[in-house]
Amino acid sequence: MPQGQPLVVPDDGLTTRQRRNQPLLMVHTGDGKGKSTAAFGLALRGWNQGWSIGVFQFVKSAKWRIGEQTVLERLGELHEQTGEGGPVEWHKMGSGWSWSRKPGTETDHAAEAAEGWAEVKRRLAEQTHDLYVLDEFTYLMERGWIDVDDVVTTLTQRPGRQYVAMTGRRAAPELVEIADLVTEMRHVKHPFDRGQKGQRGIEW
Repeated sequence: MPQGQPLVVPDDGLTTRQRRNQPLLMVHTGDGKGKSTAAFGLALRGWNQGWSIGVFQFVKSAKWRIGEQTVLERLGELHEQTGEGGPVEWHKMGSGWSWSRKPGTETDHAAEAAEGWAEVKRRLAEQTHDLYVLDEFTYLMERGWIDVDDVVTTLTQRPGRQYVAMTGRRAAPELVEIADLVTEMRHVKHPFDRGQKGQRGIEW
């Protein structure tokens, strides 16, 4: 893609402006580091464009406040105070069943995951946000807590101009198929490999 120009021009009858305003489904998957970081970077770009940002964090512990949450929530406050950028909402969904799993049975976690997805579906139907970041979302389908076909139908039939960025390892093939942009982060080398724990400013 030299100088940002696409290699082909689709014969779809749309103008360049219309193509630039088509909503996208973006999937960041793979075993490497950087999936959530990429999605939150996208949220910063969207905020700068005045978009309404909705972050729905499905897996990381509800007790773990990552740096991006603080920054984006402060930007949301700035928008409320000055009108700069766009509104921001950050929601921790479910029970936080990854590294710091909260008490509860598998049934409890499945129910809370389904409840979180139902809230996202409601907002998509109402066109609440311009950009949705569904962080660590792929695991819900992998564990059978929500139905892949329901996710595919909801995302392909979402109304208006709503962008969706999804993160998590082992994205379902059905999601890869319908996505407009798929990036796979490949694990090559990581400090964890030599037993080094996460660092401030790098992992959170």
